[in-house]
Amino acid sequence: MLEGLEKMLAKGVDNALLRFGLGKGYLDQGNAALAVEHLRRCVEQDPKYSAAWKLLGKALEIQGEHDSAREAWTQGLEAARAHGDKQAEKEMTVFLKRLDRQQH
Repeated sequence: MLEGLEKMLAKGVDNALLRFGLGKGYLDQGNAALAVEHLRRCVEQDPKYSAAWKLLGKALEIQGEHDSAREAWTQGLEAARAHGDKQAEKEMTVFLKRLDRQQH
């Protein structure tokens, strides 16, 4: 799957959905650094993509970048609320609370 997506990107196809697929794929493989790279591009292209913000926060948290993860989830919450995406809103609220507990 990732190989096909990378080929599309190499051919000049670049959009939020493609970047989300790459980010999720690399995160699933345990490559948080590449996931962050693609997910950042995804939310640059579509700042309202709440699922991308959620995964970006997860990838950043895995890398130990807790402040950046908090920022991603906070922006993701705004996007989720704007779209009525209750599930993503709920999940990111839980992630933020967990992050707060870990840091205190």
